[in-house]
Amino acid sequence: MDERNETESSRAATAGAPAVAVAPHHPVPGRTGTRRLFVTYGAICLVPVLILGAVLGLSYRSEAAARGAAQGRSEATLVAQTAVEPLLGNRPLADGLSTDQTNDLRRLVTPAVDSREVLRLRLRTLAGRIVFADDGSGSHHEPDDEALEAARGETVVRLTHLNADDDDQAAQGPASVEVYLPLEAGTPARRVGVLEIYLPYAPIDADVTAGLHTLYRDLALGLGALYLAIFVISASVSRRLRRQLHVNAYLAEHDHLTALPNRAWFLRQARSAVEGRGRGGSTALAIIDLDRFKEVNDTLGHHNGDRLLSVLAERITAQLGPESSVARMGGDEFGVIIRGSPDPETVLWQLRSVIEGEIEVSALPVSVDSSVGYVLVPQDGEDVDQLLQRADVAMYVAKAEHAGVVRYQPSQNHYNPADLTLVSELRHAIDDGQLVVHFQPKATLANGHIESVEALVRWQHPQHGLVFPDRFMPLAEQTDLIHKLTAWVLDRALADLRRLDGAAFANVAVAVNVSARNLAQRDFSAQVVDALSAAQVAPERLVIEITETALLADPARAALVLGDLHRAGVRVSLDDFGCGYTSLGYLSTLPVHELKIDRSFVTDMAQNPAHRAIVRAIVDLGHNLSLRVVAEGVETSEALALLRAVGCDVVQGYVLAPAMPLAELEAWLLAPAPPVGASVGGP
Repeated sequence: MDERNETESSRAATAGAPAVAVAPHHPVPGRTGTRRLFVTYGAICLVPVLILGAVLGLSYRSEAAARGAAQGRSEATLVAQTAVEPLLGNRPLADGLSTDQTNDLRRLVTPAVDSREVLRLRLRTLAGRIVFADDGSGSHHEPDDEALEAARGETVVRLTHLNADDDDQAAQGPASVEVYLPLEAGTPARRVGVLEIYLPYAPIDADVTAGLHTLYRDLALGLGALYLAIFVISASVSRRLRRQLHVNAYLAEHDHLTALPNRAWFLRQARSAVEGRGRGGSTALAIIDLDRFKEVNDTLGHHNGDRLLSVLAERITAQLGPESSVARMGGDEFGVIIRGSPDPETVLWQLRSVIEGEIEVSALPVSVDSSVGYVLVPQDGEDVDQLLQRADVAMYVAKAEHAGVVRYQPSQNHYNPADLTLVSELRHAIDDGQLVVHFQPKATLANGHIESVEALVRWQHPQHGLVFPDRFMPLAEQTDLIHKLTAWVLDRALADLRRLDGAAFANVAVAVNVSARNLAQRDFSAQVVDALSAAQVAPERLVIEITETALLADPARAALVLGDLHRAGVRVSLDDFGCGYTSLGYLSTLPVHELKIDRSFVTDMAQNPAHRAIVRAIVDLGHNLSLRVVAEGVETSEALALLRAVGCDVVQGYVLAPAMPLAELEAWLLAPAPPVGASVGGP
């Protein structure tokens, strides 16, 4: 999968996305549904507008009542100041009115009452007692609270009806504005009494209502225009949003470059196919990966790689029947669902042939191969995620074996979810002291002396007990955890080697295995030198063992690192020799000190003449290149004798001793007699 082709895809989407049509599997709302949606939306929008109108209307009505009361107050104040107060003189009303004052008040009030400009007028003392009433009412009433408030200097105004008080005997009269205000007279002016006046509210209400009608009309027009504007704007925005929603829904499940459905759509279709498999025919899920597609990108450029993917997408789509589906899973990988075919593998082979046809790109004929892995439903499983993982496994088998089309078989699956847990636990095991190092001795065949020991890591797992490296080392080598693990083994092996010095084995060396990922670190040799310095161990007492496969993973980088180690005085051993494909010419240029024959040739060399011949050839090759030769996996005395016969230099295996903890190694080295007879023993 090439990430740069995904970038090209994204650029293509910017220009092409709005023009795409909605795919059939995305339902589009009908006109009736859309109309109903708009009616509902319009009704919902109308509710807040009506509420706003009602609130404003009530507010205006309340404001109108306040305006009516204010107007009544103004008229009452005018009557008091221009008509009543000039008639009172300097005497307070508590002293009573003179006959002339009473007559003058009646001449003033009677025409106003007859013309209904004033409904009632009373004068009260500061104690609230009535001293004048145009209609003679209220003389026996208790003083009103409003009158007492006015006596204290407050003006009280309220909207009421004539004769609305509880102690009024007459029938309730028309709506009125009741005003109580203090009266002042004399020079200087002083408060002498209270004016109680009832003014007709009808003229005031008519004037206010006329203004309200105009205001309500303007309010209705304004709110109607607002509602219409909101609805029009919402309708316009909604149309755009619906169009964009359709485009986004399409783009969310389609590849921008090829216009094919994408992985999300494919997963949904795969689940649908698995759930509906009983409706007839067999169903196959396949993963198609293009071979050497990176070469097309690197040679012709990514824009041409994109063009190639687009043409292949068209070819695959045209080849498949209407019941089948294809999606671009990402990069140069496609997913295919084949429904109802009696022979899905034949369909996939035909599809592969179509993919391999030449395509002209930038005037150059280009063809690409493909690797196809597939599974059948339900024969290979019923869980979609598991089925696709298995199809992916089969695809990688097809790619590795150049087999074209491969159906998944359980034997192909080397992926274990428990491995992920084990790797996670290994990170903590290093820090928590769960790892231990065992040592297996190596003896020279010439004199039987123990010349070195190989450090072999073990994991004392709290649940699984002692775990050997073949269980966790391959997992660690797939991650950067191998660097931390190798550093830990190196430090522990060198520290234990220092303990052997105290047991009078100062000449014994220690061998430590390293992986290809370690050699990929340019500063690995510096790390080794630092570890030697920290442990105060001479460089020649350390042997770094590397495999042929590690050497060939990055030969140039490996040569640099091995050269640095050689110059530092560290010895290098080529482990598992004979199983790889190391060029002899390349081998002669590397700073390697010894060859270690792979155990697969040594274990049965007494029974297998071919393996015996290979061992002899490796020994001769090593000696001709001035290298020492070590045989590992030596388990029988017959193999030991044959190795001595062919001139092997060093042996390692159960015939000598198994790997053991440091304390047992010290005891074994100090034993008075070697456990394997006189030919091989201690120093």
